[in-house]
Amino acid sequence: MTINLNGRLALVTGASRGIGYFLSLELAKRGAHVIAVARTVGGLEELDDNIKALGGSATLVPLDLTDMAGIDRLGGSIHERWGKLDILVANAGVLGTISPIGHVEAKTFEKVMTVNVTGTWRLIRSVDPLLRQSDAGRAILLSSGVAHSARAFWAPYAASKAAIEVMARSWADETKAMKLRVNSVNPGATRTAMRAQAMPGEDPETLPHPQEVAEKIVALADPALNVTGKLFDVRENRFLDYCMPG
Repeated sequence: MTINLNGRLALVTGASRGIGYFLSLELAKRGAHVIAVARTVGGLEELDDNIKALGGSATLVPLDLTDMAGIDRLGGSIHERWGKLDILVANAGVLGTISPIGHVEAKTFEKVMTVNVTGTWRLIRSVDPLLRQSDAGRAILLSSGVAHSARAFWAPYAASKAAIEVMARSWADETKAMKLRVNSVNPGATRTAMRAQAMPGEDPETLPHPQEVAEKIVALADPALNVTGKLFDVRENRFLDYCMPG
């Protein structure tokens, strides 16, 4: 099924590489104007060139998600220029270190939480009113399987992704009577720089390319989507229910 995003406005963080980069291309390919956010200007410029080659358009925003005031200004700028936002992809994140929890340095733990959790919350806070103005607002928050496996040595990153999923579920419950749909995504192991940092001995050719992953995630931006508060598992290509207490 072809997803038509003509005339829709999408904000993607972490857009200069990996899943965010290719998801930006997939959104543009389907007609969305992409507001591409990342720290790396060179990566954003390359993305812009490729989006233009597809016949699409983008607005580039060099921004570090530790800049909370900058995130606030971004929401204000979108309001002034467009008055709404149709799609949010909260993809940006940092890994920290793979280490026993007692060996994690305080500055490393704090950076993971600042970027992955506080930065994502601040982004949600900034664009929530804009998504509510859309006739079919879609929020896609990138999570990870370690949020559920609680894998040894991954504590800071796993905790940050678990927090993101809980925020997404709460936000989805708050807006379930509206036209906004909020879902998390577990992309699974993907051929990205972050994965290489976490698993330096792994053969990247054994992993899916981020374009393959992006082609599945883009379905969550579909204006016809009627699912909210779920976890989309890319490997299984389906939504999963969260286990609720009895």
